[in-house]
Amino acid sequence: MELKRVVVTGLGAITPIGNTVNKYWESLINGVSGSGPVTCFNPEKHKTQFACQLKDYHPEDYFDKKEANRYDLFEQYALIAAREAIEDAHFELEKENLNRFGVIWGSGVGGVHSFADEVKNFYEGGENPRFSPFFVPKMISDMPAGYISIQYGFRGPNFGTVSACASSNNAMCNAVNLIRLGKADVFVCGGSEASITQEGVGGFNAMRALSTRNDDPARASRPFSNSRDGFVMGEGAGCLILEEMEHALARGARIYAELAGTGMSADAYHMTAPHPDGLGARMVMEEAMAEGGIRPEEVDYINTHGTSTKPGDILEAKAIVNTFGAHAYEMNLSSTKSMTGHLLGAAGAIEAVATTLAVYHGIVPPTINHEEGDDDPEIDSKLNFTFNKACRRDIRVALSNTFGFGGHNACVAIRKWK
Repeated sequence: MELKRVVVTGLGAITPIGNTVNKYWESLINGVSGSGPVTCFNPEKHKTQFACQLKDYHPEDYFDKKEANRYDLFEQYALIAAREAIEDAHFELEKENLNRFGVIWGSGVGGVHSFADEVKNFYEGGENPRFSPFFVPKMISDMPAGYISIQYGFRGPNFGTVSACASSNNAMCNAVNLIRLGKADVFVCGGSEASITQEGVGGFNAMRALSTRNDDPARASRPFSNSRDGFVMGEGAGCLILEEMEHALARGARIYAELAGTGMSADAYHMTAPHPDGLGARMVMEEAMAEGGIRPEEVDYINTHGTSTKPGDILEAKAIVNTFGAHAYEMNLSSTKSMTGHLLGAAGAIEAVATTLAVYHGIVPPTINHEEGDDDPEIDSKLNFTFNKACRRDIRVALSNTFGFGGHNACVAIRKWK
């Protein structure tokens, strides 16, 4: 049976380096770092005192006060990115069958802001402590999907995905499969995260996962460099409109690219450490290519998971060489986390937006912050990580990788639209 084809017809993003897709893309190709001192709380008790926060974000620019109070930050970010993507897709919604529009949304942590605030307020509430009636809806990870569907009347399949840093890539994988099964024509698909909090930074510090380069935060995220010392926390959201190809063509949609293949796997190895041979990473790349009928030599670019952690970067580079053999040295690789930081469950979404635009414009975003002589001896030096400067290249196919705690792996293959 021939699979239905799925295309990308709308994009939305709110990120540490741009609060719209256009500003995000401009910052990516110009190598802008989004990392700086934490300002949303006093970080003096933490080993890490910086993060990739949103810039110039004011909820009142997007919501009235009553609305903003009902939403956790991760829900606000989701609604903003979804709105931009839906507008970008130029639907005439009054003419569409909204029973055929679904929403799948990923978040690894959910409403951690609201959870922490409500618990603190309860225990400091004196004789009559109480929880807000909005506490649970602000906390649980599925609510962005629910809120988006309520706002637009989308009555198709609707749920959230939670698989740590692979959450929003898993959302896209699910959406593609459901479109191919004929369950929907369109999905609003993405992820959001707002975990730059005392608890978020403190928890990842306790795991020794974060960079502690407090004297130079703008250059702290340095994937694939020998001096890397951990990831930088990020926040925001990304959204893609995934649409059955014939549906898109029938309404004359502008098509950015085709989401041609998906891959999902488990390392089945360790709570946080990746498989020592990069087995799960290799499986998802091979599966995404096989599903899309893509030959390895057609892949020109990989947006790597590339978190700037010691073991993760080594094993992803190893998996790429094992998957592609000699062709690994002909591709461009890059980690946009060097600029945005790591958005955890939203990472896959903003990186799929970046990968789609890389294919659409023929430009590979760089991996910034690499210094001459800072090559990791455990990473193959012949690999091209597109260090420090964007590269123009016709990209036939690109992969976008995400790997999460718990051994969750997901990959999407994005093909140039012809």
